[in-house]
Amino acid sequence: MTHTRCLILGSGPAGYTAALYAARANLMPVLIEGPQPGGQLMITTEVENFPGYPDGVEPFQMMDDMRRQAERFGTVMVADEAVRAELGATAGDGHKVHRIFTDKGEEYEADTLIIATGAAARFLGIPSEEEYRGKGVSACATCDGFFYRGKTVAVVGGGDTACEEAGYLANLCKKVYLIVRKPYLRASEIMQQRVMSNPKIEVLFEHNTLRLTGEGKVTGADLVFRKGEADEKDVHIDIDGFFLAIGHTPRTELFKGMIETDAEGYIKTEGDSPRTSVAGVFAAGDCADPHYRQAVVAAGSGCKAALEAERYLKTIDN
Repeated sequence: MTHTRCLILGSGPAGYTAALYAARANLMPVLIEGPQPGGQLMITTEVENFPGYPDGVEPFQMMDDMRRQAERFGTVMVADEAVRAELGATAGDGHKVHRIFTDKGEEYEADTLIIATGAAARFLGIPSEEEYRGKGVSACATCDGFFYRGKTVAVVGGGDTACEEAGYLANLCKKVYLIVRKPYLRASEIMQQRVMSNPKIEVLFEHNTLRLTGEGKVTGADLVFRKGEADEKDVHIDIDGFFLAIGHTPRTELFKGMIETDAEGYIKTEGDSPRTSVAGVFAAGDCADPHYRQAVVAAGSGCKAALEAERYLKTIDN
């Protein structure tokens, strides 16, 4: 068993930033990288909206920079995945610790735990999504919309997020298709009005996406209108980009029943702090953020989590 003052789960902007601050505070953090080093950011093509990169940066390069910076100050990186957790366990000397068990059979015991496991975008499940990921398929209009200026794109979804992303893209793109599976929008009334009154947005009600098409990158999508009904009809649209806006799933299953979450599974924190319902456990990044889901916001929350972990350790040391 390995004991550490600060254990961090997740290797996205939140996790690496938390590791940087914790290491510089001499907490000698251990970071378990998880199944997707670099986090959700790795499915985008280029990052142009993170401070410090005036010419943009490839996601892999940016995350490698963050990783090396955290390592420089002593963070121990572990290429492993957490599979079981015990929060608030009692250590041999009687104080509370948090234990994480990995798929390689390792056990880590920590005085403080920072959960930065992120959230995964939901995809439709069609094979071509994976084929074109990073080649026209995106789950973040704010991240990637800039690359489609003056072009035609499609957004899938019928809720507030989909409507918001369609409106954002309409400010950049020549045309936006909003592909809605149902015959109505689930979004709030104000969001529906904005979409329906925008001349650059065409809403395709009762349409399902069958496949994406193109040579090396997305150039079109095959849809079906009223699938399974008597008036079913195949439809093709020419597009340059395909945006998923059907929600995210926070990677918090490991802590189900141990820590307070909302109905979707996002970890609840106290006010604007990263403190959770379990003493000594802090949440940072997309696993606790159902709203913004931006790298710079996640990095800031990682900083806050490390600072709070340091303060917490001072209280139990005294």
